[in-house]
Amino acid sequence: MAARRMTFRHIEAFRAVVAAGSMTEASRRLHTSQPQVSRLIAQLEVITGLPLFDRSGSRVVPSLDGTRFHAEVERAFVGLTSLEAAATRIRAFGAERLRVAAMPRLAGGLLARAVVRFRAAHPDVIVAIHSGDDATVNHWIATGFCDAALTMLYGDIPDASDHVETRACVAVLPRNHPLAARTALGPEDFREVPFVAAALGSALRDRTEAVFAAAGVALTITAEAGLGASICTLVSAGLGLSIMNPLAAHEEAKVSPIAIRPFAPALPVHFALLFPPDHARGRLMRAFGACARTVLLEELAGLPDAAIGRPAA
Repeated sequence: MAARRMTFRHIEAFRAVVAAGSMTEASRRLHTSQPQVSRLIAQLEVITGLPLFDRSGSRVVPSLDGTRFHAEVERAFVGLTSLEAAATRIRAFGAERLRVAAMPRLAGGLLARAVVRFRAAHPDVIVAIHSGDDATVNHWIATGFCDAALTMLYGDIPDASDHVETRACVAVLPRNHPLAARTALGPEDFREVPFVAAALGSALRDRTEAVFAAAGVALTITAEAGLGASICTLVSAGLGLSIMNPLAAHEEAKVSPIAIRPFAPALPVHFALLFPPDHARGRLMRAFGACARTVLLEELAGLPDAAIGRPAA
């Protein structure tokens, strides 16, 4: 004979008995008979293998195991309540929801401004912003967890993307550094100079090392970081110079004492909108993409570096 399975009726009876303190009162609350409630509790104790109640006459008190089990039951019901609330929100907002992502600096600034502009035109749409490092954002897009992402690409541009503009990376250095007197920097200026590198294995790190290797200059790496904000903090503290995308550099220059200089040969960074592969872009996604593109172009237009164009495929 197949083992009896736990059902919602068992849990409903269990919660009612815990709340009421007796089988009789629980049966009244559930509009059923006392024997039926007792039968459900007895079955639940067999199913769980736990003595759920200590009985004293007509009163029943949860045992230690029963108290622990009740805590788990209540956590599950909190989840159900959240699902009910989510269903209510979806009904109220026409079941429209977008999940968008970017690295922290873009998520808190440019992406948030794009969401504000989008919501002004589509007030009934819920937009959730997610932030993570480059690898995490790419994973969210690849798996379809997020519907779109603002990103900076240092390598090939994926087919499932909307290329916005390509710029050249810049050199960042402390404001009082001797090289800050230069109008532009090249690989030779970094010879035997402390360098703050992007995270090992990142596309920016690989491209930067390739540029310096081609110039015959070995980088003297003293620190590395995965986020532009962290790189600029290390640079401003005097740990070394670095190479990074111009948007993050100029954004960080507002709060960090760093100098920014053009770097040659050009190390391109492509600003783009990423979308999950093989996913059709609906009306709202196209509308959000248009908002994000406009905001990104406005931001890039305020930078002193000219666009260098998208490389030929």
